[in-house]
Amino acid sequence: MRLFCAKLRFSTRSFSTSSIKMATKTVLILGSGPRIGEAVSEKFAAEGYKVAIVSRKGTNSVNEKGYLSLSADFANTDPSILASIFDKVKSEFSAAPSVVIYNAGSITPPPDAESALSIPSARVTNDLNVNVVTPFIAAQEAIKGWETLPAESKKVFIYTGNICNVAVLPVPLLLNGGMGKAATAYWLGVADGAYTAKGYRFIYADQRQADGKIAGQAVNGPAHADFYSQLAASGAENVPWHATFVKDQGYTKF
Repeated sequence: MRLFCAKLRFSTRSFSTSSIKMATKTVLILGSGPRIGEAVSEKFAAEGYKVAIVSRKGTNSVNEKGYLSLSADFANTDPSILASIFDKVKSEFSAAPSVVIYNAGSITPPPDAESALSIPSARVTNDLNVNVVTPFIAAQEAIKGWETLPAESKKVFIYTGNICNVAVLPVPLLLNGGMGKAATAYWLGVADGAYTAKGYRFIYADQRQADGKIAGQAVNGPAHADFYSQLAASGAENVPWHATFVKDQGYTKF
């Protein structure tokens, strides 16, 4: 009888440990600036996620907040760089990130402020690498990781966008950024539709003002954090791939 009870207790402990491992939630934030990136990191950490952040200033160590801080130059499109980042996250937290957020961006002011096409082609390439190619590679790596996670895990890739994929603004400063947002919005939309059967979501998150206009200088870190958290919790259920949202309102169709 004692032997049976001991076996029962051991079995129960083993089951509980396994359940805890399966429940581990990990978020990878690529581009962790002081406005959106910081707010998003804090929000997910508060909700029990293991957090990995990546920026040029990353320390390649666990920081004082318990985040895994990694370093990368998003203009470098060598696929092995992001593959290594995803491997390090999985190694540190024993799970691939179920939520991947791409929050990096790059623009180049034209040398001639009145001429958008005065931007050197090398800078156009650099900015498109950051805004289009690197997030594309990140999405490829996200899928590889998702294939290792339990079916019930919510798997979401979120890209911090803006109105530039649907509105052409005659502002030379925004040229490279706008090109990048528009291009990435397209492949996100294709990917979201193509992976529907697997339950993978690819979201272009676009903060707007209450009247639907571009957020501009009103871009708000906590608003992004709240919305991204909602997307992660629900698996972006009932939200289209181009997810427009308003501060304190969440998803809002325009």
